[in-house]
Amino acid sequence: MSIQKITERESHYKHLEKMSVAELLSNINKEDKTVPIAIKKVLPQIELLVTIIVEKMKAGGRLFYIGAGTSGRLGILDASECPPTFGISPDLIKGIIAGGNKAITDAVEFAEDDTEQGFKDLQKHNLCDKDVVIGIAASGTTPYVMGALQKCNTIGIITGSICCNIDSPISKIAKYSVEVIVGPEFITGSTRMKSGTAQKLILNMISTSVMIQLGRVENNRMVNMQLANEKLIDRGVKMVMDKLDLKDYETAKKLLLKSGSVKKLINNLHK
Repeated sequence: MSIQKITERESHYKHLEKMSVAELLSNINKEDKTVPIAIKKVLPQIELLVTIIVEKMKAGGRLFYIGAGTSGRLGILDASECPPTFGISPDLIKGIIAGGNKAITDAVEFAEDDTEQGFKDLQKHNLCDKDVVIGIAASGTTPYVMGALQKCNTIGIITGSICCNIDSPISKIAKYSVEVIVGPEFITGSTRMKSGTAQKLILNMISTSVMIQLGRVENNRMVNMQLANEKLIDRGVKMVMDKLDLKDYETAKKLLLKSGSVKKLINNLHK
């Protein structure tokens, strides 16, 4: 007899439809507060994963997230935010989702059940032994993700995983596994809630820590950010004014736009 997953256990709350809006919000918030506490317990596992990613990236490798449904979307979200935030190539951190681009906004039936397609999708990016692949699956049992990690292991690619069940199959496959146990969801089985929040926080921690370790942040500033809109340009100008002790906004702006980033400007001035 199979053991019921924690992510599928009955909610602690009954008759949600009879709750007032205030009660619903209060109870959801109460559950959400437990997520950072659960993550704190697995910080050593996250540290091991971040450390190996930094090592591989310094050697010229890349980071791939792979998942299905909410998990896949969260990987794509984190990956897509890294180029503008840290000024890296979009190819350095990639998110892959079962069902392809259509699945970012629409459910693709049975896409997550294909054990072969995950690795095929990864192969489109010319994987090498310098890369790291992290499988994201709240249940820890998604065939699309597990199949991809198994194939990666056979060709010497470092694998990691993030899931929300104890002793999950995916954790047994991944070389660096993270199991963050957030307990039953407010709506039974709706892992887009606490499980998704936990995954989002951990992905933020991984990518941010990796980028800082790779020198993409100075002090607490995004000195390599892309100047993609007026808000970011304004932020960059103020950094330049602070770093160079400039009082004139327009002068700082011209210098920044000519260089392309705060980091490049400072480096050019120090040559």
